[in-house]
Amino acid sequence: MHSCTRYLIFFQYIGTKYSGAAKVHQQHKTGVLDHLEDAVRKLKPLNPVSLTISSRTDSGVHALSNSAHFDIQRTNNKPPFTEDILVEALNYHLETEQIRITHAHRVPDNFHARFRAISRTYVYRIALGLSRPCLLPLTDHKLCWSLRNTELNMGAMRAAASLLVGTHNFSSFRVANSEMPFKNPVKTLEVADIRPGCSFSHAHFHRDIPMWELTFRSRSFLYRQVRRMTGALVAVGRGQLSVTQLKDLLEAQDPLAYQPGMAAPAHGLFLTRVDYRDADMQLSQQTGNSED
Repeated sequence: MHSCTRYLIFFQYIGTKYSGAAKVHQQHKTGVLDHLEDAVRKLKPLNPVSLTISSRTDSGVHALSNSAHFDIQRTNNKPPFTEDILVEALNYHLETEQIRITHAHRVPDNFHARFRAISRTYVYRIALGLSRPCLLPLTDHKLCWSLRNTELNMGAMRAAASLLVGTHNFSSFRVANSEMPFKNPVKTLEVADIRPGCSFSHAHFHRDIPMWELTFRSRSFLYRQVRRMTGALVAVGRGQLSVTQLKDLLEAQDPLAYQPGMAAPAHGLFLTRVDYRDADMQLSQQTGNSED
């Protein structure tokens, strides 16, 4: 007899050197999930290790809070890991990577990190007014999109963003991939917000850098939808696209209607939240408590 426990972990990473969050089946390339599974294997579970990730961020995209679930099977004389011990142990084995577990939860055996998520929040960071990206502090290098424009028309961008909020067919903001025929292009965008941001080292850096953050929240997104929406909104801010033209783009429901090269680069994008209902994460009373 062996005990098996399901955990939900939340983790962060700098995505610059990783080929996305999902596993990668190519030589000399790794995804964040490859390293997470290696760390779990080093805990010596009896079962084969397989993590199910909630959000498969693209190559170069970062996360302050992504999530995944997995099972750990141990012999009966070894109780389940406590949540704190699990976090500490996994981070020990991830020490050489730019990946860190922030917290963990024991969850029901039927919990699913991807399908139980009720919303995902992305933030896209933009720096303005710099003639060269090298003028950014190192704390922001490869962590935002540096634009030479000193100003963007924020009023027009907000008007355009408001058109994206709600339930729409977002086909014009998707990129074709192998899953495209199986993915419903109709999504409900709950939030499309544009607000001032700041450099990660703004209190200590010698140069004032105008920063802006675009926030998007939905239960799920299409492949590269956030980067394409961001690129279109920036094009509106630059005067390269009118609010009416963005509306026409949305209503076209055609990926080919999207201008080539307009999408925002990966390195300014952060997955910041994956939310679940507390009731879905709640263990039954029969499960009992973890022990060290």
